Amino acid sequence: MKQGLRKWTLSMAGGDLDERLEGSRPQNEYGVDPWGYSLDYTLSAVGPFLWLYKHYFRVETFGIDKVPAGRVLLISNHSGQLPVDGAMIGVAMLSEANPPRAIRSMVEKWVPSLPFVSTFFARMGQVVGTPENCRQLLEKDEAILVFPEGIKGISKLYPQRYQLQEFGLGFMRLALETNTPIIPIAVIGGEEQAPAIVNVKPLAKLLGFPVMPLTPYGPPFPLPVKYRLHFGEPLFFTGRADDDDSELEKKVKVVRAAIQSMIEQGLKDRKAVFW
Repeated sequence: MKQGLRKWTLSMAGGDLDERLEGSRPQNEYGVDPWGYSLDYTLSAVGPFLWLYKHYFRVETFGIDKVPAGRVLLISNHSGQLPVDGAMIGVAMLSEANPPRAIRSMVEKWVPSLPFVSTFFARMGQVVGTPENCRQLLEKDEAILVFPEGIKGISKLYPQRYQLQEFGLGFMRLALETNTPIIPIAVIGGEEQAPAIVNVKPLAKLLGFPVMPLTPYGPPFPLPVKYRLHFGEPLFFTGRADDDDSELEKKVKVVRAAIQSMIEQGLKDRKAVFW
């Protein structure tokens, strides 16, 4: 079954994808890197996400060639109740970037507590978003995806769609400390995939989740919206990583404004939600 899934992935992404990715990440004798990532596992497991990318969400990318080689922070708006946006950015970088990049996504600290899911996430390259993890990955010239809105991004209700929440400062400290360029990304489509009308906090607490948004049709099952991913020009910042928060906030506002501008332009250019 594993080999069948791998062949399915390569048939959709191109048969030479595994060769182009081979050697891109050091692995130990168990076939994983220090954070649990496995290229072999990814090529076997990413097939269903690639199918969703091509046939369900029909993703279009714009400006993906702007992502530079080497270390980079991909900073995006966050939405949709489920982390489909992160998965689609990951598939885009794996299947459309040249050369293909297997990115690392930063996840919340509660994710490792989820049975089965935590192992799956680790094998696919997801890492708990601690500063030390990010620092070490950037020092190895990885591409890291960060959603600075955090939980506030995916817990937005439908009337708040495409309204960026406040950004954390952590990604900017890391960019300054490691001299890493930032690529702003605007995701168009995720806000409509599961239009939340209420966040049931007691249920979320009971289940141990940070949020529990519900849609008019119940659980947040993603609708077949059309995704559009807009990659912006690299942003470079100078300064000290230990600067006062007020100084970092000025730089973070530049990134936030770039993404907000890209969102507004993307919405203006979009003709319809589902096609």
